[in-house]
Amino acid sequence: MSAPSPTPAQRPARQRLSAEQRREALVDATIEVVAHQGYQRASLTEIARTAGVSKGLLWHYYADGEELMTHAARTALVRVREAVAAELDLTAAVPVVVRAAIRRAALLLRTHAQEMAAIHAIATGLRAPDGSPAISPQEYEQTYALQEELFRRGQREGSLRTTDPRLTAVFYQGAIDAMIAHLRAHPEVDPTACADAVADLVLDGITTRPS
Repeated sequence: MSAPSPTPAQRPARQRLSAEQRREALVDATIEVVAHQGYQRASLTEIARTAGVSKGLLWHYYADGEELMTHAARTALVRVREAVAAELDLTAAVPVVVRAAIRRAALLLRTHAQEMAAIHAIATGLRAPDGSPAISPQEYEQTYALQEELFRRGQREGSLRTTDPRLTAVFYQGAIDAMIAHLRAHPEVDPTACADAVADLVLDGITTRPS
C-alpha cells in the first residue's frame, strides 16, 4: 500500500524570493537565453519561463524588454571584469599584472561563454531611439577608472611611461577588445599564445625602456 500524500501542513513551504533575487533570476535568464538564441530571437516569454516567473511579473521589475536587456549586459560586463581581476596579484609589478590580466581576458570566451555571448549579442543588437548602440562606450567608465589607477602606480614606480593614464587605459582596453574579437572569429587559435603576443605589443608601447 502506498504511503498517504502529505497534507498541506506537512508539505515544505515554498521559498519566497526577494525582489532582488527575482531581478537576479531574470538577469541570469536573459543572459542564458540571449547567449543561446541571439538578441533578435530571445523572447521575453522564454526569459520569464527560464527565470521561473510569470511574464506579467517581469513588468513589475523592468519597464520594458530594452531595460532588461541593458541591465543584463551591464551585469555581464561587471561579472567578466571581476573574473579577470579575481586572481590577479595586484601587489606585483604593473607589467606583470598587465600580462596576467590579458591572459585571463583571453580565456573569457571559454570560462564565461554565456556572459561574453550575451554582451556581444546585446551590444550589437540593442539600439537607442536615435539608432545608436544602446550599450555605449560609457559602460567602460568603471573599467577605465580601475585601469587608470593601476597605470598611475606603474608610472610612480617607474615601470610605465608617463603618458596620459586615460589614453593608456583606452589603448589597453582597445587591444583586449580586438584580441577577443579575433578569438571569437577564430576559435582554433590558442588563447594563451594570442594573449602573450598581445601583451608583448601592449607592454612594448607603455613600459619604460632601459637607458
